Amino acid sequence: MSAGAAVAVVRRAAELRAAADAVRAQGGAVGLVPTMGYLHEGHQSLVARSAADNDLTVVSVFVNPLQFAEGEDYGAYPRDLDRDRRRCAEAGAGLVFAPPTEEMYPQAPVTTVAVQGLNAVLEGRFRPSHFDGVATVVAKLFAMLGPGRAYFGEKDYQQLAVVRRMAADLSLPVEVVGCPTRRESDGLAMSSRNVYLTADQRPAATVLWRSLQAGREAVEAGSRSADEVEAAMAEVLAAEPAASPDYAAVVDAATLERPDALAGALRLLVAARLGRARLIDNIGVDCDRL
Repeated sequence: MSAGAAVAVVRRAAELRAAADAVRAQGGAVGLVPTMGYLHEGHQSLVARSAADNDLTVVSVFVNPLQFAEGEDYGAYPRDLDRDRRRCAEAGAGLVFAPPTEEMYPQAPVTTVAVQGLNAVLEGRFRPSHFDGVATVVAKLFAMLGPGRAYFGEKDYQQLAVVRRMAADLSLPVEVVGCPTRRESDGLAMSSRNVYLTADQRPAATVLWRSLQAGREAVEAGSRSADEVEAAMAEVLAAEPAASPDYAAVVDAATLERPDALAGALRLLVAARLGRARLIDNIGVDCDRL
């Protein structure tokens, strides 16, 4: 579909499946970009990648209640479907799937998906039910879509790892494609939650990016100690008065396990709160290529 053309919105799973089946019946490929809406340029880059790879790109817009714990920002999470539809059109999407909650969950679910191990570390320590909610809603979206590809940003790296393992373990006919994080000019990772930052907090939020750079520099300088690399990142986070750090971690890129001696492909991850905003970020480092 050409960028800028009108994008239809469907709200029922049967409509989504019918549209995808029609494309596949003609030998075409279908891509899905799952989102919770309030799209930014990072989301649009995923849509553009899918539009380049597939004959139909579907963008799902659904604020999933299962991945929010009590007291989190489910009710306040930014929502603007008209804005999202325009951004989908700009990036080349062909369809927006914006189901009401009762379409995704006709009754309170008693069956959920838990990717054990990957759901308990890092973000899972601070949001214990979060990744079960993510895996459950993504599994439902994949089942509704049928065979195709699904595109996720590396900014939510743990989410990407959870979804990849879930799709593999359940033999779901969807290829999970990871795409690079999109950043502002000062390094801040694009996120829907950036709208929570005040004018004073916005420049301070670059501390996440700066801390990741400090970790990468430590590895590039020859450190192979997880303790040393994490300390380098934590020191930068702690120096920013506006930030309340949650963690600074180095893990194996495939397993998310913390290695004692650093080797191979790694992921450096940080999380911090700045006022109402809780932000996460990460970068990859490959010791074998230094």
